[in-house]
Amino acid sequence: MKLKIHEYQKRNIKNMSTKALVIIALSISLFACNKPAEAAKEVKTAYVDTSELMKEYTEAKDLEAKYKTKAEEKGRQLEAEIARFKQEAASFQSQAQANGQEWAQKKGAELQKREQQLGYAQQALSQELQVESGKEMDSLVSGVKKFIKAYGKEKGYAYIYGTGDAASILYAEDKFDITKEIIKGLNDKYKAPAKTDEKAEAKK
Repeated sequence: MKLKIHEYQKRNIKNMSTKALVIIALSISLFACNKPAEAAKEVKTAYVDTSELMKEYTEAKDLEAKYKTKAEEKGRQLEAEIARFKQEAASFQSQAQANGQEWAQKKGAELQKREQQLGYAQQALSQELQVESGKEMDSLVSGVKKFIKAYGKEKGYAYIYGTGDAASILYAEDKFDITKEIIKGLNDKYKAPAKTDEKAEAKK
């Protein structure tokens, strides 16, 4: 009768960040300049550490915090029911001896049914949060990819590679690492709408 909602939900929230790292690392675009083969110009390349990016990107951190809070709020009532169930299950053996076999069989069947129902409720809650957070994370990843693509074009990069937990680069010199630049750009863009809204509210 092991029902541990905290660990179950925390693993899902934590897995959310890992999933994002893999998606970005695997799907990050390569940006190539269409220049004639005769042009012997140096090809400008760089790479982004996607693991570091997701750790320092404010929107990703806000999203993780949002669903951690949501999981705690939605799981509070279920946790209370699980706690009551555990208390009843713990006292079942001593009560069974006092109340007899018929009572024990009836109560045991009831406890088994409740345990199953709580397990289903736990699973449903976890699935609900996964679907909701998954949609928002997909949108976030899409935004990151678009930003990097625009950044690459603006700065004249021929290629921007992704590295991190699902590495596509085995070695690169530090001078080609533009992770901090990308993080700063993404965070500035993420904060910009909030600042605009604050100014609008101040004028009112």
